[in-house]
Amino acid sequence: MSIWNIDYKIVGYYLKYINMARTPSNMLPLGTQAPSFNLVDTVTEKKYSLRELKGIHATVIMFICNHCPFVKHVNSELSKLAKDYKSKGVNFIAISSNDIENYPEDAPNKMKENVIEQGFIFPYLFDQTQEVAKAYDAACTPDFYVFDQDLKLTYRGQLDDSRPGNNIPVTGTDIRHALNCIIENKENTAIQKPSIGCNIKWKE
Repeated sequence: MSIWNIDYKIVGYYLKYINMARTPSNMLPLGTQAPSFNLVDTVTEKKYSLRELKGIHATVIMFICNHCPFVKHVNSELSKLAKDYKSKGVNFIAISSNDIENYPEDAPNKMKENVIEQGFIFPYLFDQTQEVAKAYDAACTPDFYVFDQDLKLTYRGQLDDSRPGNNIPVTGTDIRHALNCIIENKENTAIQKPSIGCNIKWKE
């Protein structure tokens, strides 16, 4: 293999990375009622509705995937967050809506492996038709939505200010604040910033 072939492969890799990166949230209007769904959990292989999975006090819905570097950057914090808030009546739900034909690393069997590897205690659902992502106006991975006990949207946007390579620690500050406001029955007056990540891989 010549050096020119190697260079082209490197260039191709970075072009692919740039193409899938830096997509912001669409920022669904606050107060929006959470769209209902029935999706298969990749671990139990059973179908669950939003009503079955919602938390007593709050519900966090996350659009994530396996391969995205922005998601990989926060996986450990997602696992920690769910464990920290489980006893406070908060349930987390992860959904992957990516096109698995072109991104086979995001297939359900790989999702199940990711749950085990990361120690996720929340369901990781597969949105095969991509209709759920469209209903939530999801744009990127990760994309976060926090709903109150009545499934009204109180927060949407980023986990925190950390991104791959910016040297800011991953703390989940923005989501934690949003959840604490619900639990303590306080208004969330903090600025809500869009999440940024890889674009959802829509089917052609």
